[in-house]
Amino acid sequence: MGELVAVEHVTLDGVMQSPGRPDEDTRDGFTAGGWAGPYTDAVAMEQVGKHMATSSALLLGKRTYLDLYGHWPKQTDGNPFTEVLNNARKYVLSTTMTSLPWQNSTLLTGVDEVPAVKERLDGDLVVLGSGVLLASLGAMVDRYVLSTYPLTLGEGRRLPWPAGTFELVSSVPTGTGVIIATYARTTS
Repeated sequence: MGELVAVEHVTLDGVMQSPGRPDEDTRDGFTAGGWAGPYTDAVAMEQVGKHMATSSALLLGKRTYLDLYGHWPKQTDGNPFTEVLNNARKYVLSTTMTSLPWQNSTLLTGVDEVPAVKERLDGDLVVLGSGVLLASLGAMVDRYVLSTYPLTLGEGRRLPWPAGTFELVSSVPTGTGVIIATYARTTS
């Protein structure tokens, strides 16, 4: 059995909304999307690869699933994450979806199904993005891998933190000022 691991990109003020592209998530009139791009470097990419290597499956909310599906299956540039994401087992928690178009996808209709999925896996069950899903998972998350970027936005949806205490397991600084830190839950 693996752990439930949230892998997230956040600003210093905790914003996790739309790190990848300006149009990724414009809810609530958010216009600062794409903020993570200028900070990508070889160290960050190496760390992402390490975390993907320990995962058995992804757990995604509807919005993140549809956003990833809208991009990754169409990539033909040889990006190593294309094959990984397309071939990964994907569990999608949604109460409104009835079918999942992306290969290797399984629909979950409630958070109560997550512990059984985690129990069946040899590696970690990784949550990417999916802030609404993270809020509903609460203390079920065993570990957080946070890439914290050296900027503040002053607006946007923030990482939902459940009550509890955490231990710093590791931290890696990148050449662009991003700190990639792993925190393990010690109490709920």
